[in-house]
This record gives sequence, C-alpha cells and structure tokens, in this order.
Amino acid sequence: MEKRTGLLFAVSLALLLGLFARAFLLQVVQGSSLASQARGQQEDMIEVPGMRGSILDRNGQPLASSEPGANIVATPYQIVDPPETARKLAKALHMSRADALEAITAPGGFSYVKKAATPEESDAVEKLNLAGITQEPLTLRIRPQGNIASQVVGQIDGDGVATTGIEAMENDVLAGVNGEQRIVKGSNGDPLRFENLRDTKNGDSVQLTIDSTIQAEAENVLSEIGEQSNPINASAIVMDARNSDLLAMANWPGVNLDEVKDPEDLLNVGTGYTYEPGSTFKAITVASALETGTVTPSSTFTLAPSIQVYDRTIEESHPRGTVDLSVGDILAQSSNVGAVTIGLEMGGRKFSKWINRFGFGQPTGIEYPNEEQGIVLPYSDWSGSTIGNVPMGQGLAVTPIQMVQAYGALANGGILRTPRLIEKIGGQPVPEEKGRRIIKPQVASEVRNMLKGVLAAGGTASEVSVPGYSLAGKTGTAQVATKDGYSDTKYVASFVGVAPADDPRIVVSIMVNQPEGAHTGGEVAAPGFGELAAFTLPYLGVPTDQ
Repeated sequence: MEKRTGLLFAVSLALLLGLFARAFLLQVVQGSSLASQARGQQEDMIEVPGMRGSILDRNGQPLASSEPGANIVATPYQIVDPPETARKLAKALHMSRADALEAITAPGGFSYVKKAATPEESDAVEKLNLAGITQEPLTLRIRPQGNIASQVVGQIDGDGVATTGIEAMENDVLAGVNGEQRIVKGSNGDPLRFENLRDTKNGDSVQLTIDSTIQAEAENVLSEIGEQSNPINASAIVMDARNSDLLAMANWPGVNLDEVKDPEDLLNVGTGYTYEPGSTFKAITVASALETGTVTPSSTFTLAPSIQVYDRTIEESHPRGTVDLSVGDILAQSSNVGAVTIGLEMGGRKFSKWINRFGFGQPTGIEYPNEEQGIVLPYSDWSGSTIGNVPMGQGLAVTPIQMVQAYGALANGGILRTPRLIEKIGGQPVPEEKGRRIIKPQVASEVRNMLKGVLAAGGTASEVSVPGYSLAGKTGTAQVATKDGYSDTKYVASFVGVAPADDPRIVVSIMVNQPEGAHTGGEVAAPGFGELAAFTLPYLGVPTDQ
C-alpha cells in the first residue's frame, strides 16, 4: 500500500513539474516571440517617401519635379471575385482588363498590378476599396515642360535610381529621405492610428543656368537641321560671354525620358561626344600665334597651292594658285596651307603648350557627369607631320563644350573660364568662377575682328547675317577619321561664333555629325548659328551695334 501511494505521488509530482516547465516555456522563453507575432497581426510598418527636389531653369521654371504616386499591389489569394476586380482596376488604372486579370491571378502572394500609378489613378483605386488590393506610396518624376533639355536633366529609371544627367550628378542634393510610420490596426484590419517613427525630408532643388526659352529655340534649330541633313547626332550650345553661364545645351535627336529605347539616346553630345574640330580650330592657331608674337594682324604670307610637311602634303579644300594672304584672309578663306604655315612658324613644342593652355585635352570641369576630355597628344608623341595636321584642326579631338569654352576666351577679352551649368543649389547661389587669363584683351579683339571676315563677302559663311548685329565666327568641315586615314564621304560640319562681334554677349556652337547631302560648315551649321543669334540677342535685350 505504501509502495502504491509512493508511486502515485511520484507520477503526480512529475506531471506537476511538467506543467510548470511548459508554463515557463510559454511565458518566458516563447513569450516574446508570441507577443511579437500578435503585434505583427495588428501593426504594419510603411515607408513614407520623401519628395525629390526640383530641377529648375534660371527663371525658376521647373524642368523636372515630383508628385506623389503609388505602386498598385495585389495579394491574389485575398481577392474574392477576380473578373470583377480586374474590370474595376482596368478602368481606374487605364489598362486592359486582360492585363489586370493576369496581375491579380498571378501565382504567389504578391503581384504588381501597375507601377508608378498617377495620383488620380491612386485615388480612384483607393475609392474602390477592393479586397486584396493595396498601395505602396512613392514619388513620381514629372517634366512640366515636356522633354525640353531631356539629356541635360537626365533620367530616373523605373526603380527610382538616377542614372544620367543632373539627376545623377546632383542626386545627393535632390534625393529626399524616406520617413517611416507604424499603422496600428483593429481586429478587423481597419487602421486605428498612425504613429510617426521617422520624419520625411524632402530633397533640395537645383537651379540651372539654362533658359527654357532659348533652350527650346536651340532644339527647334537642331530639329530643322536634323530633318534636312539626317546626321548621326548634333549639338547646339549658347553661352553667356560675360560669365560663361550656359543658356542652352541642346541635342539632336531628342529623347522622351519615359520611353528610352537605347541608352545612347541619353548622351549629352555637348559634353560626351568627341570629334576633330577642323577649321574652327584655326582661330586657336591664330590666337596662339598672335599672343606669342609669331605673327601680327598685318602679317602676310605667300602661299603655294599645297605645302609638304615631312611625309604629308597639305592642300586647300578648293583648288587655287599661289596667293598672298594676310592672317585675317587665312581665317576668312579657311586656308589649310596658311594655318599650317603659321603653325610651322610657331613651332610644335610652343604650339602644343598653347593647345593645352586653351583647355584642350582636359575636361572643362562643367557640373555634368562623364564629361569627355578629348584627345590631344603630348608633344613627346608628336610625329614629324603632326604640325601639318593640328594647326588646321586635324589629329586631335575635342568636345563641343571645349570649343565653346575656348571661344569664350576670345569673346570675353582673354579669360578661360569653366562653362557654368548650375546657378543655385538648395536656393543658395553657386559662386561664379573667375577663370584665368590666357591671352591679352588686344589679342582677343584682333582675332574677333579677323573672324568677322568669315561672315563677310568672300568668307566661308558669307550668306549668314543678323540685321543690326555684327557677327564673328569660324566654319569647320572636318573629314571623319577612319582606320585607313580620312573618309572622303563622311564629315563633321560645325560653326562656332560670337555676337555682337565687338562686344560679345553670346557664344554659340553648332556641331552636326555626318550630315547627308550638303556637308560643309558654311552650308549646314552656320545658318543655325545665324538663327540662334537672331533669336537670342533681341530676347536678351542686347542693343544693336550696326
């Protein structure tokens, strides 16, 4: 009897200890986990997107801005009537019923019905109050002026990542900081309250030096050139000669940032494309020779129809006999033999230094990503015939923005200054660069005076004029380099000029890569310079000077 009682006591004690152990496990060991699961059933954590800052033109007009939007999300197993739900979603989201039905019946517990829905679409879905349909808040990038300056502004991809242009360059400034909220729900899933865990911070704005009106005109000019010449690409740049502010930087072809088919379409030709400048570079040759005292404005040369430089024979673009040409005539008539003769007088070592002094072979430093630096051989790599190429703009490669910077020094009295694209960041002005003097004011004035002849009778752009304004500039018709030398059928047509010539307010560059049909700088690019100057000078209120 005592043994049975003892056994019963032992069993009872074991059961009691087991119950205590189970209670301890549930309360202490698993308690925090179970409590967490309970809270998870009653709470949701959501991110509240910070609005991305705007990109503005110099007048405060938005080129890119943000507005609230949402991704529309389906939880397929929670949807009671898929066909009816698809019908309602299709109408609210402006999509086909078939696409909506496919999204909400997808396998798994999560599916996007539509990414980046507009505020109107988001509101319409919210009012439907459909089971199994929720929204992820986000910000949408919009372009109030359409696709103006699209390559300059840059792209935000489908995942919200800034990939090109100012969007990428100034992403740290523009990007907002997402906030976080906790949603506490009742047993039926309805929100009871919202708790703010982290504040949302909107991004700052970036204000460009671009003037939307001048930019639109530059794009129109390029569109006309594109329709007439069907080039591979083209660039038009307008810069304020006084402070190097970029007023326009246009590209052809343009691009719809919402429908980019080829990443190459996003290329900003002005900063990202290199080409041999051809005869537009002769102004740099002459400026360097004047500054070094190699020539004077009255220097005259007797020039044969061709000139031999080591193993290379340089000829004029059009046949002629032996002539006497002044330095100004060499520019006005775009004499290859004359430019090379001046280069030989100066000498390769000295001229090489001046090429670098004018900013070639190095980035300008413009506030824009992935700027090309061009190609300029160091003097140690020059061959005997290099001095027969470079003075007339062959054997080196430049970008349109480098040519604008160099001609800017001719326009402003001899100061080389980085072209400026950003005027303000977060409302605070970006200081203007002082630049550095590379030539004397007198030399800059002398070169401009010579460049007037290019647009005068007998010059290579004699048909271009703007009533009331004096013009100065240089045409370029550069053969495209190939693996076998230079093409006889492919050219880059260009023009770089300033206006008014005696007291310049603007510098304008037009570059047209491989036009079809007419191919010279005087035929293809110079008229675009005239159109842009004729529009921009009165628009800026520049008084006439003749």
